[in-house]
Amino acid sequence: MSENLLGDFLRARRELVRPGEVGLPENSRRRVPGLRREEVAMLAGVSAEYYVRLERGRDRHPSAQVLHALAGVLALDDESRDYLASLAGAPPLTRPAGPETVSATIRGFVESAPAPAFVLGRFMDVLAANGAARRLHGDMPGNVLRHMFLDPDARELYPDWADVAAESVGSLRGAVVQHLDDPRLARLVGELSLKSAEFATLWAQHGVRSKAAGTKRIAVRDRGIVTVGWEALQVASAPGQVIVTYHAEPGSRSERVLLELAERS
Repeated sequence: MSENLLGDFLRARRELVRPGEVGLPENSRRRVPGLRREEVAMLAGVSAEYYVRLERGRDRHPSAQVLHALAGVLALDDESRDYLASLAGAPPLTRPAGPETVSATIRGFVESAPAPAFVLGRFMDVLAANGAARRLHGDMPGNVLRHMFLDPDARELYPDWADVAAESVGSLRGAVVQHLDDPRLARLVGELSLKSAEFATLWAQHGVRSKAAGTKRIAVRDRGIVTVGWEALQVASAPGQVIVTYHAEPGSRSERVLLELAERS
């Protein structure tokens, strides 16, 4: 595999752009397909020498401004823009437009799941949930972290609140590593840091935890404490979203409680 993936990508994509598509005259005597290096540099507003360094792998970390300019010249779609950014070790160039939403297919899958299940967005917003999940939690919060640190009921819901809280903050850190400049993250972290000293302390520790699987204890209304395992499944069609499902040890009282909650859905 090439060690200069950024350069390979730039070269391959400029060869696909016809000069006429970017306002340059077509010339039948061109000896190269697509655009020349100096033409890409001119259109992107960088020096030809600098662009050559990018293609040859002598500079592999262009700024976000340069990446945006190159993406425009090369007519990249959103997925290709983010791939370009990843090759340069930069955050994604695209941002979701407006609030995160759940597709009808994913919503239907969650609602029909035979166990408590819900969808989390990249900033820990609860985007959809089935009846079993709502009953397990005593209704679902709008945002997991706001509930965890600003709602006193969370400390009663989770007997091991400190562990669950630390896990939630670490999961947020891991989920937004490529979105640290998103203003929505800044607003959420700013609000929680001002209103909760415990959140501020955990966030400052820079702990990162994978949002993949784990166990927790939950105090279920009228049923006592149950121990559940959870799995987080990435939604490939909506990067940043995960489906969280709960399960319990077969034959345990906790499993019976989960089955009862699901039967009422």
